[in-house]
Amino acid sequence: MKNTNSISRFAVSAAVLAGTIALTVLPAITSAATLTRQLELTMSGPDVSTLQSFLAQDPTMYPQGLVTGYFGFLTKAAVSNFQVRNNIPAVGRVGPITLVAINEQIGVGLGDVDAPIIMNNYVGTTANTATVSWNTNEPAKGLVYYSTSPLSTYENANSVTVSGATAMTDMNLRTSQSVAISGLAPNTLYYYMVYVTDAAGNVSVTVPGTFRSM
Repeated sequence: MKNTNSISRFAVSAAVLAGTIALTVLPAITSAATLTRQLELTMSGPDVSTLQSFLAQDPTMYPQGLVTGYFGFLTKAAVSNFQVRNNIPAVGRVGPITLVAINEQIGVGLGDVDAPIIMNNYVGTTANTATVSWNTNEPAKGLVYYSTSPLSTYENANSVTVSGATAMTDMNLRTSQSVAISGLAPNTLYYYMVYVTDAAGNVSVTVPGTFRSM
């Protein structure tokens, strides 16, 4: 069976299941890029990564320091902290006033804040194996989480934890990756998610998808 999964950043907010594996996510350094749109909960994209990198420069404002490209509740809390410090109503979203204030302060650093874009996600299966492949727009290393139960994720201070078993690519940064998963039960539905990290520590993940072994 073949499965193609549409890609987007994933909200890291669900409860952790037993046997999880934690991956360290390093905050990137803010670039000179400025924000061009208002941002709020559930939005995603490179500009969210830019926002998170800017906020992560001050651990007292954004102690988690996660640069995931997804605007979740931790990012909302950090934006609220920024707003309090800049005498802006602490609504937790980047509206017109906050956008100007951040852009006035954001252009002083340098670095990569753009999370890799995952493309061409594809799964090929046999009775006992699955091969998950994908491309990224920049060199990145990745792994695949998979389970017969729905996957869950959780953010803590320095990591993103994902439930399920893992199958990892080699540690080299590449734009084309392929992961072989063996020992699957035949005719069984599996949930999976691709998780990639670039050289700067920027993270992208796919929305959890499914495949069925033959």
